[in-house]
Amino acid sequence: MQALVIVGHGSHLNPGSSDPAFSHADTIRATGAFDEVREAFWKEEPSFREVLRTLESEEVFVVPLFISEGYFTEQVIPRELRLSAWDPEDWDSDGTDADHVTVQAEDVDKTVHYCGPVGTHDSMSDVIVERAKTITDDPDVGEGFGLAVVGHGTERNENSAKAIHYHADRIRDTNRFEEVKAVFMDEDPEVDDVTDFFEAEDIVVVPLFVADGFHTQEDIPEDMGLTDDYRKGYDVPSEVDGHRIWYSGAVGTEPLVADVILERADDAGADLADAIERVRQRTENDGAASAGD
Repeated sequence: MQALVIVGHGSHLNPGSSDPAFSHADTIRATGAFDEVREAFWKEEPSFREVLRTLESEEVFVVPLFISEGYFTEQVIPRELRLSAWDPEDWDSDGTDADHVTVQAEDVDKTVHYCGPVGTHDSMSDVIVERAKTITDDPDVGEGFGLAVVGHGTERNENSAKAIHYHADRIRDTNRFEEVKAVFMDEDPEVDDVTDFFEAEDIVVVPLFVADGFHTQEDIPEDMGLTDDYRKGYDVPSEVDGHRIWYSGAVGTEPLVADVILERADDAGADLADAIERVRQRTENDGAASAGD
């Protein structure tokens, strides 16, 4: 038997923080690829510390629903799962290329394949583009458009910015968009000045965040000048400084993230049959239907 555990941060303040984890788990559960699928959180129940004890499977694939490598993926999650043999050096990563490490959770006698975070997987670049398609209702979006990939940014974790630059660089290399920039909330270049960084009249802004919350629903729209009060809402697109801003909200809510979670598990050796392809087809179709509503 094999199990999948999707681990997220959760929040006592933002009730929607855990929604993406539950949604993507439901999508994956429907494929039947795993005998068991569980969600676990740092700030909500079920907790990291207890989740392995709820499983009957002896082989477990743990996928962090986090954007970047850092304190939570390298210290908190392994500690709470009691992965005693875990060493961050085993990922052999420069901040964006963690893959997986197989260790024993000896207190529950399970083999755990601990995967790198969803946010640094190459397929997340596809999700960002999918988000741009969804918000513009244009499957061919790119020509004449700029794309801003937004991260939090923090001096406490240099890898936070690395993940944003990584995907911006990968998408830029496809030459799909006229311009692609990485911008941030708490470091330069700042999202407040997003229109200063683009010549394109149309700019798609995609926050590389797991869930919608204070930052994506309140801070970023106000910082960009879409509204002076998030409670009043804003238009999509909104006119700002001679540009049209197409603001998408958190990328982690895009249905295609379920595909990235599966790809992380697949990279770690999970027996998935055709589950990835079925999820990709389903989520792309769901996204196309949503865009047409």
